[in-house]
Formats: sequence, structure tokens, C-alpha cells
Amino acid sequence: MDSYDTPELTPRQDASSRLKDFFIGATPLQKRLESVRKQTSFIPTPPRRKIPQGSQLQEDVDPQKFAFLLHKQWTLYSLTPLYKFSYTNFKEYSKLLNAFIAAEKQKGLAVEVGDDFNIKVIFSTLMGVKGTQRDPEAFLVQVYRESRTCFLGEKNVHCFGLEIILSKSQLPSEHKEEKVLWTGWFCCVFGDSLLETVSEDFTCLPLFLANGAETNTAIIGTWFQKTFDCYFRPLAINAFNLSWMAAMWTACKMDHYMATTELLWSVPCRPHSLDISYAIHPEDAKALWDSVHKTPGEVTQEEVDLFMDCLYSHFHRHFKIHLSATRLVRVSTSVASAHTDGKIKILCPKYLIGVLAYLTELAVFQIE
Repeated sequence: MDSYDTPELTPRQDASSRLKDFFIGATPLQKRLESVRKQTSFIPTPPRRKIPQGSQLQEDVDPQKFAFLLHKQWTLYSLTPLYKFSYTNFKEYSKLLNAFIAAEKQKGLAVEVGDDFNIKVIFSTLMGVKGTQRDPEAFLVQVYRESRTCFLGEKNVHCFGLEIILSKSQLPSEHKEEKVLWTGWFCCVFGDSLLETVSEDFTCLPLFLANGAETNTAIIGTWFQKTFDCYFRPLAINAFNLSWMAAMWTACKMDHYMATTELLWSVPCRPHSLDISYAIHPEDAKALWDSVHKTPGEVTQEEVDLFMDCLYSHFHRHFKIHLSATRLVRVSTSVASAHTDGKIKILCPKYLIGVLAYLTELAVFQIE
């Protein structure tokens, strides 16, 4: 079972304050952008969606280029458009963010980089992580901790046929190691609805995914807000959208199943909530879906409701528990797993773009 424990925050008042500012801050330019968005109507929940498919743009890229995105737990955020962002300035951004993190560390703020503070920041493009040619290129930010180990080697001396080993020669050697402390990536997959509402000065990458200490996410997010006049907001996934994920991911054709289909419901009770886990063999889940699915290549709201109702009925028949009276908090399949608190793991490379497309839709809806 996947773990979705929320990371504990450093109990410093400064860190808590910065996290609050990071999540809810808004600048005058953001407010002007908000007024533009209000002129467009809210996007209603579509009654149908396409079953996730592989992307030709993704297939044209070496799978190893984004294999590291899989099987990691990512925390989801929505992100307003970046103002005056340029892909040609990645080296400059790396230097500026590196200096900003160093300055925050010197201030004594909760930057989790270790005592042997020596970091390196790298910006890079994620080729192929997009739905259409119109989508902006996804990009990656990684923070590394560099550590250097110096040691003295041994020196061999041959004298009169004898080998004499002199330990601790005066010629030191250095071993350099790098460890990834924090990773974040920004993407837009089929984000047409947002792209149409902003000017060319903005780069729309509404979906942000982070892996690493939450305090580091706050520090790095602060730099992005100051530099590109944007703001972040945690992207939770409600039970309604989890139901859609359960149906869409079950509908995906798999060459082989890597994980059991599992759904987790939470029952509010005192003093502690009760969780109910419902594990289903993935082939049984697919057979159930096929029995309710009538629209080729698409998933409809009616089919999602019927799929979930069948699961509820089956569970009640065996355990006399009405799951419809509880709250769905997690869905786990061979395609991906997602938790209501905005945590996700993408497991199947074939459907990476399909998963990101739905997450982009949720992020765009939250922004608008």
C-alpha cells in the first residue's frame, strides 16, 4: 500500500509564515490577470472525457528521458501563468535561484539542505511532456546537494626488489557526490482553455508537481512568485474527481498489470477516523468496467456513476457496509495512484500524458 503521509513542517514561526504567504500571496499583476479570467465563464465538468491514450509527442522522445518521473510521490499545485518567462534564460535562472536559496539559508530560515551547505540548481526542458504542439514545453528544476570527500591515498615505492608501502602520501584525491534534494516540474497538457485567456507575455504551465521537503518547496515557490509574478495553490482532489480517475484508469488497456486496483474510503468517527480499503484484482475491475462501458474511446459521467455503484453494491453484499455514506480518499491502479490531499504517483509510462491531461484540467479549473 502506498504511503501518503503529509510531511511534517519545521516548527519555526518563520517557516509557517512563509508557507502561508507562498500559498495565498497575490501581486497587483496577478489581480489584473484575475479580472481577465472573470470575464470568461467557469468550465463546467464535462459529461464525457476521452480514455487516456499514449501521445505521439511522447513516443518521439527516449522514454529514459522522463522515466525518473515515474514511481515517485508528487505533491500537486496549480500555478498562475508566468510573466516574462524565457526558456533561453535557464542558466541565469539557475544562478539566481541558487543564490536565493543560499541567502535564505544564511538568514537561518528552514531550508533543508544539510549542514554541509553546498548546493547546485539546474533548470532543464522536459521534451515530449505536452499534449499538443501548442502547449508550452514542460521544464524541470532540480536542487542538488554537493559533498566532497578528500582522502589521502597510498604510495608504493620499490627499493632493491622490495616493495615499501608508504601510507598517507602527500597527494590528496577528491571524491565528489551529488544528491537530489528537491525536484519540481511545470507542465501544460491540453491546456487550450487557459492558453486562450492570456497574452503572449505569459507562459501558461498550470500544473506544478514537487518532490522534496515542503519547506524547500515554499522557498523555491517564493522565488518564482517574486521573479515571474505568479502564485501557487495546493491542488486537492475531491472524491468526485477520484471516481473519474478510478474509471478512466481502469479503462486503460494494459500489456500487463503491475498493481492491484485499490480504493480507500474514510469514515468520520471519533476519536479517530476509520479507513476502509477495497482491493480488487485488476482484471476483475477491467471486466466490471467493460460491462458498463458503452461509448467507444470515451468515459461518460453515467458510466462513472454506474461503475462506482457496482462497486458499492458488491461491497455491501459481502460486508453490509454502505460505502456511499463514506468519503473516497484514494485510488490506486496500475496506471497511477492519487490521494485526496493532492499526492500522486504515476506508474505507467504509456499513460503519462493521459494522467497529466486530467491533472492539467483540474489545475486550470482551480485557477479560473
